[in-house]
Amino acid sequence: MTTVDIPAGWPADEEEARAVQDELRAEVVLDEPGPPPGSGRVTGVDVAYDDELDVVAAAAVVLDAGSLDAVAEATAVGRISFPYVPGLLAFREIPTVLAALEALPCPPGLIVCDGYGLAHPRRFGLASHLGVLTGLPTIGVAKNPFTFTYDDPDAPRGSTSPLLAGSEEVGRALRTRRGVKPVFVSVGHRVSLDNACAHILALTPQFRLPETTRRADALCRRALQEATTRP
Repeated sequence: MTTVDIPAGWPADEEEARAVQDELRAEVVLDEPGPPPGSGRVTGVDVAYDDELDVVAAAAVVLDAGSLDAVAEATAVGRISFPYVPGLLAFREIPTVLAALEALPCPPGLIVCDGYGLAHPRRFGLASHLGVLTGLPTIGVAKNPFTFTYDDPDAPRGSTSPLLAGSEEVGRALRTRRGVKPVFVSVGHRVSLDNACAHILALTPQFRLPETTRRADALCRRALQEATTRP
């Protein structure tokens, strides 16, 4: 497990954080399709917090995209690097997530984040932020639509409907299990929205949430428990 310090010069308030988002948003790449679904490696990242103890734990779990077998995993633990502010959650997570990714023994390939990419009030959620910083293709998959609207997709698995900010499509509601609430997919960096949805369907053979998210969630929770219960 890697221990992480808050980086020097990390934004200290909302104004600084929004300025960083404005600067980096221009670097998001939206005209690449991304890797084919079921090929190469795909990595899930997730975090868990203990706000009372000021501890955040991040996990990165690498899967073979074809078999969904685990290839590698890594964790990192550090101090919470930013207060809770909706729309700025990436600043609480990025330092430990980057440390977990850097601790992996192999390249992560495509990264799937438990959060948002372009489906974000400033069009720069965690998946976009992480993609720009790493240069890797990234997808955001969220459990709720945040501030955006959508029509319920048809019941069959694979059905979609636009996730909308007014008339702008910022992502899609994707039905990964028949008759079960959809997940909300948005582009992060270097992946098309069609391809992002195809990847998430490939990662959800049994459950609503992608295997990347499920396994990273379990691992970061274990890492947080270990970090906060040591004598």
